[in-house]
Amino acid sequence: MEYRYGNRDNYEDFASGRVLYNCKGITNFPARLAEEIFGRCLEFSDKKRDICLYDCCCGGGYLLTVLGFLYGNTITRIIGSDISRTAVDAARSNLDLLQSEGIKKRLSQIRELKEQYGKVSHEEAEESAIRLLELREDNNIVTEVFAANALNGLTLTAIPDIIMTDVPYGDLVSWEGADVGSVNLLLDKLYDLCGSNTIIGICMDKAQKNTNKSFRRLEKQQIGKRKFEILIKE
Repeated sequence: MEYRYGNRDNYEDFASGRVLYNCKGITNFPARLAEEIFGRCLEFSDKKRDICLYDCCCGGGYLLTVLGFLYGNTITRIIGSDISRTAVDAARSNLDLLQSEGIKKRLSQIRELKEQYGKVSHEEAEESAIRLLELREDNNIVTEVFAANALNGLTLTAIPDIIMTDVPYGDLVSWEGADVGSVNLLLDKLYDLCGSNTIIGICMDKAQKNTNKSFRRLEKQQIGKRKFEILIKE
């Protein structure tokens, strides 16, 4: 796949644990790929500004937070949910970084660590936090995160313009009480949350299949062990 959007020199500022908080036991989505998929979803969206973004399997909120920083002039509202309350707590901490006060507080924490331990990693984290602060200082994104099982159905406070999610798979993360066939069930549950123009960008591994007939596939790509599909309601 040729990258059209994820073409930055590096994504070190988004390294988990540097400025963004790491959530133990939860894999983080590649920042470059996140930027690319969101950009492609935006291509298909009728809206290009004031985007409401939702992730129904948000884990520690890494994907949403990265997109909030990278597309801060496009996204105005972010909603996340996850079945794990521990993950939701981590997601809330990460999404708080999208607020000016949140990233300033994190910068102060990093500076205290730098003063106390004087590690090179703390200096690098400080530099990253300053750059991220510059991205978010002028405008804040409204954020909301809550605990919920997406396979049981959900109710949102707004109709999302883009839904982007990386569904559970592999050894570290798996569906709770379900199997790999749950991609179709998840899409069934998302159907009622979608407006007529809501775009879904869903990532999965090669073993998972989408055969849901309620959505039309706009694009499909494979990158290493992952594949993603971009969908819209029929």
